[in-house]
Amino acid sequence: MSASGLQQQVVSILATADVKINGPDPWDLQIHDNRFYKRVLTQGTLGLGESYMDGWWDCERIDEFAFKVIRADLYKQAKFGWKTILQMLVAKLLNMQAKGKAARNAQRHYDIGNDLYQLMLDKRLVYSCAYWKNADNLDQAQENKLDLICRKIRLQPGQRVLDIGCGWGSFAKFAAEKYGAEVVGVTVSKEQVELGRELCKGLPVELRLQDYRDVNEQFDHIVSVGMAEHVGYKNHRTYLKTAARCLKDNGLFLLHTIGVNYSRTSADPFTDTYIFPNCLIPSIKQLGAAMENVFVMEDWHNFGPYYDPTLMAWFHNFDANWNKIQGEYGDRFYRMWKYYLLSSAGSFRARNNQLWQIVLSKKGILGGYESVR
Repeated sequence: MSASGLQQQVVSILATADVKINGPDPWDLQIHDNRFYKRVLTQGTLGLGESYMDGWWDCERIDEFAFKVIRADLYKQAKFGWKTILQMLVAKLLNMQAKGKAARNAQRHYDIGNDLYQLMLDKRLVYSCAYWKNADNLDQAQENKLDLICRKIRLQPGQRVLDIGCGWGSFAKFAAEKYGAEVVGVTVSKEQVELGRELCKGLPVELRLQDYRDVNEQFDHIVSVGMAEHVGYKNHRTYLKTAARCLKDNGLFLLHTIGVNYSRTSADPFTDTYIFPNCLIPSIKQLGAAMENVFVMEDWHNFGPYYDPTLMAWFHNFDANWNKIQGEYGDRFYRMWKYYLLSSAGSFRARNNQLWQIVLSKKGILGGYESVR
């Protein structure tokens, strides 16, 4: 097909989402390199993201562009290049989140530098969706979320909690400070453990560099925030059985995860290549199958729309502080990270992704569980 034919094809596709090429609206694409058209038609979402990183196009409001094209279901029409097809086949055949790979996967995202996350996140370094009910800033919204988790598991002073995928210890520190809990957190990120231990000094908090599958102790409660996305569909059952093994019979397990509306066995190719290697967002069906004969589902809370303002707040922090780390990361990284944060915000705004907090018990709460909001 000729260059003009390729361009017209892209123009026609985008028109169904009210997006124009070189148009006047903030969600319109401004094209700087005509190779863009062939690349996006043959490589789909990977080509779209990579061509932005390469400076082939710009957009004043990437979040609004992503919202419009996702809401119009254009991503479902995306074609896959041979690299993406190969990645999908490998993910189907192999366990991409097996023990030997888990640490390497984490290092490619979480170990790229604590300075980046300290400038981007809230003061407690919570790298998951905030709870914006009765909050007008990121710090308060994240404290709301941490408190919501503590109330949902009915946390009491002196109780021992396991945090699977503890990050920099934000929940552990909050639960110890505000609720008098003892917390053990596990992560496979060296950078997170190092800074987290420093932040939690003097508190009854133990942060370990350990794979969740190796934990074999009893806890009053378990939380896992933003971790299930890294588990992989082949390991959901092991993940939940590990939690059940470590949870006392009358305890509660709170699972906080991004969710998708249909089951997948491979990730978005751009996200998989550049942002979260071998990450796979679970569906209700996948989690439900893994829970069978392991847990009783007490509560399922969806506050996916709150991820939109969370991601926008992260981007504004990142953008405002970029000059402090620009020399360390470089301009191509800036475009990659900007695209990741803003396109993700657009995806949650379009309700393509969800955020679930699921409360689970081993035998069912006698008399029932009263939902906390």
